[in-house]
Amino acid sequence: MNILEKNIQQTAFHALTPDAVISLAETALGGRCTNLFRPLASYINRVYELQREDGSGLIAKFYRPGRWSGAALRDEHDFLRELAAQEIPVVAPLTLLDGTTLGCQAGMHFALFPKKGGRSFDEYNDDQWLELGRLLGRVHAVGGSRLARERITMAPDRSTREQVEYILKGVKGGFMPADLVKEYRAIAESLVREISPLFAGVELIRIHGDCHFSNLIYRPEESFFLIDFDDMAVGPPVQDFWMLLPGRREESFAEIELFLEGYETFQRFDRRTLALIEPLRAMRYIHYTAWCAHQAAEDGVCRAVPDFGSREYWRRETGDLADQLQQIRKGEESAG
Repeated sequence: MNILEKNIQQTAFHALTPDAVISLAETALGGRCTNLFRPLASYINRVYELQREDGSGLIAKFYRPGRWSGAALRDEHDFLRELAAQEIPVVAPLTLLDGTTLGCQAGMHFALFPKKGGRSFDEYNDDQWLELGRLLGRVHAVGGSRLARERITMAPDRSTREQVEYILKGVKGGFMPADLVKEYRAIAESLVREISPLFAGVELIRIHGDCHFSNLIYRPEESFFLIDFDDMAVGPPVQDFWMLLPGRREESFAEIELFLEGYETFQRFDRRTLALIEPLRAMRYIHYTAWCAHQAAEDGVCRAVPDFGSREYWRRETGDLADQLQQIRKGEESAG
């Protein structure tokens, strides 16, 4: 029986009940909640909307055991609290009765956040590009003040190499048909080898790590809020805006210039690192595959990608990585 078919042992995390969640929130905050209990979509964690007795909304997030250490979660919370202290629009965790922001019960870490509603945009006008630049410039000004101790370092010879190793180790567990391994390994290892020198000397700071339009919500008269710091990392600042662009770099010159105009109001940007956009896109492909593999290993299925592990999936992923490697090589030839 392979890892994609095994029965996953049920734990307290997999069997959270409304009573248990509400009781933990009440105990942690020292106040009563109503009976409102609304599960929210999350592929990795367990997230619920609750309501305090005074009518204010709460979001309870239970972090998947084994995915992050307590120290790594504290890195995330510390960053959020530092940003909030500078009045940067993020949603920081609430302080619990014990003076911390991170609770723990039955091996599960959890945190409570104030509910912040808003809407997402997938296209931005000129003023919004300037505004996004100012927002990320302020975030990175704080992010560069010190490093996170327990977060991944987003670099091909660090995080990406580790992700490739995890994917390939999963072959014996049924992640990938054995006859497709050689080609995937060759492409992935070539990518890591070829793009690693491009990161030499690049400044790495605390970043959001997963900054795309779904993680930005717009609140009328308050503007954009940056949410969901689960993938916070130490990495190059350019990582936090390339996923917002409407296309590849050569198709997005106007948006890049507007964004950087806003960004450099608060923080200098090394324009040489724009050359990292396509390498970072390749790293994103591998990161996402490893993310799917983790979910399959933990839950027996990857709900985000129903055909994960199939021959069609691996042919598609290998082809995408090969195409991206060619794109990177063309970019280097043009620059040369």
